Amino acid sequence: MLLENRIAIVTGAGRGIGQCIASALAAERACVVLAARTAHELADTERQIRSEGGICQAMLCDLSEARDVDRLVQSTLSSFGKIDILVNNAGIQGPIGPLVENDEEEWFETLQVNLMGPLRCMRRVLAGMIERRSGKIINLSGGGATAPRVHFSAYGASKTALVRLTETVAEEVRPFNIQVNAIAPGAVNTRMLQEILDAGSAAGAELEAARARQSQGGTSPELAARLAVFLASDASGELTGKLISAPHDGWQRWSQSDLNQLMDKPWLTLRRMDPFTLGHFSDELSSKSAETSADR
Repeated sequence: MLLENRIAIVTGAGRGIGQCIASALAAERACVVLAARTAHELADTERQIRSEGGICQAMLCDLSEARDVDRLVQSTLSSFGKIDILVNNAGIQGPIGPLVENDEEEWFETLQVNLMGPLRCMRRVLAGMIERRSGKIINLSGGGATAPRVHFSAYGASKTALVRLTETVAEEVRPFNIQVNAIAPGAVNTRMLQEILDAGSAAGAELEAARARQSQGGTSPELAARLAVFLASDASGELTGKLISAPHDGWQRWSQSDLNQLMDKPWLTLRRMDPFTLGHFSDELSSKSAETSADR
């Protein structure tokens, strides 16, 4: 078992991707603390994991409330003595439609849940991870993190910020053997899909894509769950500071050599494509450009 004797917290574990991740971690013998805002959904996940022989503990938690996050982490430490894995999955869609028409309070709430929630969880688990010089943190990204998502500005901005937070904290705690990565799960048919459909024309161009996903099916949440297991386990080695697409990046085939190469290059990160960030790659491009000009 890849995660035997590991203690994991999974937020947003009551349904969808979070439920799948929690079940996948438990299947690899991690003891999983389930956190979510809805009691009956938490109970469903807890029953499912226990029926499959897994070990778990459920706790109601609103990530927008600092006191709830404190209670979640302290209760986990009191029960198990450590936290090896943190999966920040909980998130909300936020207001849909042009920014000028968005409700500001709903916009700010999106940041509270999607950005400040993971930030609070990370700050509170890192002290113990640093002391033990070991830990795995996995943040769930989403649409709008790497390209504009029109009419979903709150969601896109919060997820972009979460990815950059992932990259930054990864470098801060790298000397302590703590790995921090983000997952792009793909177009999974979760409750957020229904929110897009309910928004109608306010969703803009995404409405038709959502209708197609509803009828054809989206990316399986099991794919993101398997990637979470990979990143939570020793199989991912020292890979850190990356945004990995569950359906598109071929992570299932990565060897140790591949992991080493990824850490040597600015791949799978938020970057501007310019000479400063590309470094020696820009020199190669400049040389090729000069050769092309000379040929003319």
